[in-house]
Amino acid sequence: MDLDAHRADLHRRRQRVWPDAVPREVGYPEGEVAITEHLRIWARRTPDRAAIVFYGREITYGELDELSDRFAGWLESVGVGPGDRVGVLLPNCPQFVVAMLGILKRGAVHVPVNPLFREHELTHELTDAGVEVLVAVDTLVPLVEAVRPRTAVREVLVTSLADMLPEHPALPVPDALRGGGAASTWSRVLGSPRAQPREADLDALAALNYTGGTTGMPKGCEHTQRHMLYTAVTAAAASEVGAAFGSGGDDVFLVYVPIFWIAGEDFGILVPLVVGATVVLLTRWDPAAVLAGIERYRVTSMIGTVDNYVELMEHPDFGERDLSSLRQPRAMSFVRKLTVDIRRRWQRAVGEHSVLREGSYGMTETHTADSIVSGFQDGDHDLLAEPVFCGLPVPGTEFLIVDEGSGEPLPVGERGEILVRSPSLLTGYWRNPEATARALRDGWLHTGDVGFLDDDGCLHFLGRNKEMIKVNGMSVFPSEVEALLTRHGDVLTAAVAPLSDPAKGQVPLAFVQPVDGADIDVAELTAWARQNMAPYKVPRFQVVEAMPMTTTGKIKKGELLDVAHRLAAGAAS
Repeated sequence: MDLDAHRADLHRRRQRVWPDAVPREVGYPEGEVAITEHLRIWARRTPDRAAIVFYGREITYGELDELSDRFAGWLESVGVGPGDRVGVLLPNCPQFVVAMLGILKRGAVHVPVNPLFREHELTHELTDAGVEVLVAVDTLVPLVEAVRPRTAVREVLVTSLADMLPEHPALPVPDALRGGGAASTWSRVLGSPRAQPREADLDALAALNYTGGTTGMPKGCEHTQRHMLYTAVTAAAASEVGAAFGSGGDDVFLVYVPIFWIAGEDFGILVPLVVGATVVLLTRWDPAAVLAGIERYRVTSMIGTVDNYVELMEHPDFGERDLSSLRQPRAMSFVRKLTVDIRRRWQRAVGEHSVLREGSYGMTETHTADSIVSGFQDGDHDLLAEPVFCGLPVPGTEFLIVDEGSGEPLPVGERGEILVRSPSLLTGYWRNPEATARALRDGWLHTGDVGFLDDDGCLHFLGRNKEMIKVNGMSVFPSEVEALLTRHGDVLTAAVAPLSDPAKGQVPLAFVQPVDGADIDVAELTAWARQNMAPYKVPRFQVVEAMPMTTTGKIKKGELLDVAHRLAAGAAS
């Protein structure tokens, strides 16, 4: 098949169904300028507009600009220069945003670290990225100090979630936000002089966003501010937010998904900064706080799991709240899938204008938000089409389906590997040229995902990496759990398969083979796993005398999947 002719045909198909409300070309309302410059623009233009609302504490654009300048000044005072990696080990809080923007202003590299990590995971990410300066929440300081001797970390800035809480919160506050860990040193930032503005290099390394993979431990995806900016403007356009772009003042986002995730970063930090919107930031999912926040701040846009929306509708306060401002509710189908019935139930309660729709196809390597589903809700086309309907590529991005063996493009309708080409593709995997060469070929990202393109050129996603497990929407890569389990002294080898679970969608099931002479205690191994990996990664265990092997020395994962299916069927009966 002629690739150029095939791409031209796909382009024609997509143009004939392009949504009227979505621009066909990439637009940069303020020009191709850095994310940090967008902050300065809004700080000059609307300094008193709230950039972040944290349980009633309002941080204006003017204050956010000043705080991030001071954070950049603090970084300079502790010897951080351009290109140095700075770790941010924080849950959702204004300090996370301040730190990220301050790091970018300094020309350093933002390394968001999952606060659910345990010892081995944290050690790996800090050492792999070469983090020397770390911002950590007070409650995780004991963990940080436990791993610090094995890392290059020389400076730790401690902050408490209570550091930026208002005296009288406007929304329900979880007890965990009240502090109680190590003493905060956030005052060092507040007392630092504002850094002098420096010209940003849009193509310099700006962030290492870690992702799991099909082999080994997580890899750092190298991203730049140009990647961030492209993602922000196209995601805003595809989501129909910031329609005026130059004003953006009536857009209010409510965000509780983790902003250390790439999707949370996009919709909780980058898109709002580009359109000059307000973010109502919650540190975690809390239906009472979400309902109160939507009503109080007239929230227009929110992203959450389908389960979250169902829980809102079943909450006793739901009928008492005015949610009519929420015109862009986006859902993620993890455990529970978005259905026509759920969509209708939401519309009847909130209003016909509030149409639940899926989020977007994407991954850390592409900075996510790669597709458009807006405009495909008429007749519930998106939900009645073969799942999972992902829609059109955002302006400037292309999808291609190829044969997994030959790499040849496949005709419309045929199943194969999804390839993506986009201005926001990772530059490479940090210090991993082999993985980079495997994933990036001729300008295309080979995702390992399986899907097809329909007659309109819309993408349908059928499976991710074939082996990846989704636990309450959290990605668990079997190879990563296997690598961690083999660190235990009694485990010779481990193989992980997905196990269906009615509450979580899936959970990892680990088949473990003991070393000669060892007797694996499942309770002890489970306790060890809880100490060394994030809670959602902790598997259930099956001890085996030997792994089923192929003649070429590979584990027969198919046989293990059959065991997992039988266990799930037995539990359900």
